[in-house]
Amino acid sequence: MSTHVAAPPSPGPFSDYRPLPDAVLAARIEEVRRRMGRRLVILGHHYQQDGVIAHADFQGDSYQLSRSAAERDDCEAIVFCGVHFMAETADILANRPAKVAARGGRRVTVVLPDMAAGCSMADMAAIHQVEDAWADLGTVIDTAEITPVTYINSAASLKAFCGRHGGIVCTSSNARAVLEWAFARGRRVLFFPDQHLGRNTARTMGIDLGEMCVWNPHDPELGGNTPAALRGARVILWQGHCSVHAMFRPEHVDSMRKNVPGVKILVHPECSMEVVDKADLVGSTSFILRQVEQAPPGTKWGIGTELHLVRRLGANHPGQEVHFLSPVVCMCATMYRIDLAHLCWSLEHLEAGSPVNVIRVDDETARFAVEALERMLAVK
Repeated sequence: MSTHVAAPPSPGPFSDYRPLPDAVLAARIEEVRRRMGRRLVILGHHYQQDGVIAHADFQGDSYQLSRSAAERDDCEAIVFCGVHFMAETADILANRPAKVAARGGRRVTVVLPDMAAGCSMADMAAIHQVEDAWADLGTVIDTAEITPVTYINSAASLKAFCGRHGGIVCTSSNARAVLEWAFARGRRVLFFPDQHLGRNTARTMGIDLGEMCVWNPHDPELGGNTPAALRGARVILWQGHCSVHAMFRPEHVDSMRKNVPGVKILVHPECSMEVVDKADLVGSTSFILRQVEQAPPGTKWGIGTELHLVRRLGANHPGQEVHFLSPVVCMCATMYRIDLAHLCWSLEHLEAGSPVNVIRVDDETARFAVEALERMLAVK
C-alpha cells in the first residue's frame, strides 16, 4: 500500500498570499522547511516580528546571521528576514571564491522576502556621495592620512569603497577595536553612515568633540566644514543616523527614572550622545540581550532599542520588569515589511526553482567588500 504525499503548492503571484490566514502561511512555511531540510537556511534578525522569527534557523544581529549561514557547507539557499544590506553581506560571505570553489563552483542563492525592506541609515550614504566627499577632502587634507570605516549597516558598495582604500567594516560590538586599528594606520578616520556610533565610540577612547566634525553630504562646501575644521579633525563623522534610535530623547530617560524607581537605563550606541550620557549601560544588541539574560529577577530596565526586540525580551524574562524607553511607538518600519505572506511566497518560489528577490552582489564589489570585512575579522 503506497502512501500519498501531497505535492507542494504551485507558487503564484504575491497577491495570492496576502489574503491567507497566518496559520495557513505558517504551516506552508514549515512544510517548505521540512522538504528542503538542511539545503535551506532562514535567518531572522532580532528586529523581526515574532511570527517571522518563529521560523528562523538562526536569530541574531546582521553580521552574526551572515557568518552563521556562510559556515554551513550544505546550505544551498539563504532566505534573510532582515533588510537589503544584510542580504548583501550574506551573499558576499557565503559566496567568497574559496567557499564557492569548495562547493565545486556552486553558489548559494540569497533571497530577501521583500525587496522594499531597506535601511534608512544605509540610504543616507550613497556611494557617489562618499566618493565625492573623498575627492573634496583630498583638496584640503592628504587622504593617505584617512582610514575609511563603514558600519556594517551600509551598502555593499560602501564596504567595497573601504576595501579599495585600505579601510575596514565595524559592528556596534567591535567599533572601538576597529577605530583603534584605524588610528594605528592613519591620523584620521572617515566614519559612515551613522554619526552617533562613531561619536559615542570615539568619546570612549578619549577623543574630544573638538577633534570631530560632521560631514553633510548635501552641503557642497566641504560638507559644511571649514578647511581649518577638517585639518583639526581626527574623526570625520558622516551626517547619518538610525531613524529608530534617533527617536529616543534625554527627557525619555528622565521620565523613566522618575516613574520607575530603581530602573536601569540600557541603550544602543546608535542613540544620540545626550541619551548615551544619561544611560547606565550602553552596548550593541548582543550586549543588551546579555545584560537582561544575566540580570537577577526583579531587575527593572528601560531599554532604548527597537520595539520588537524589547517586547521579546520582556516576554522571555517575565521575572524582570522591561520597559520600552520611549513613550512613542518606535519600530524598524522597513524590517516590519517582511511578514509571513512575503516569507511563504519567497520560500515556495525558491523550492519550485523560480526564486524571487535574489540578492547578488557583483564580483568586483564583492571582492573589495570582502577585503574590508576580513580586516574586521582579524581585529581582536
